[in-house]
Amino acid sequence: MVMLVSFVLSTQLWAGELSRPTGKVLLTLSGNIENTNADGKAVFDTASLEKLGMVSFQTTSPWYNGRTTFTGIPLQKIMDYVGANGSVVKVTALNDYTTVIPLSDFKKYNAILALKINGKYMRIRDKGPLFIVYPYDSMPELNNQIYYSRSAWQVSSMDIE
Repeated sequence: MVMLVSFVLSTQLWAGELSRPTGKVLLTLSGNIENTNADGKAVFDTASLEKLGMVSFQTTSPWYNGRTTFTGIPLQKIMDYVGANGSVVKVTALNDYTTVIPLSDFKKYNAILALKINGKYMRIRDKGPLFIVYPYDSMPELNNQIYYSRSAWQVSSMDIE
């Protein structure tokens, strides 16, 4: 009962027009979303993403040696915040790489949109500023090419379909 009340209050706080970022826009969400702040889209700078609440986890990955600490926003939280309705999200990176991710992944696997690696903000040349990361070590099924290909780095936009 308490969780339901909390969810309802959160939804009411987020419904409709989102606050506009004041810094450089890093991420644009479009498509089937209910809550916007820029001509039918939701745009975010670093501060507006961080306000959603950050989490960290350590995992191994094919891109780094040993266990790495990633810090970012749970993607499910971002989807809830913008009121995403759909079944997939098409992710586009700065280099035009695209991948399609089932929205169900975000809740099922606790994937994050990482801004930091080992406590430092990621730069473009270090796969930043935004990197979709799964906790690969948490479930054996995440250690395969399907999830690695969904782990886009240099993320710039997401289109909810």
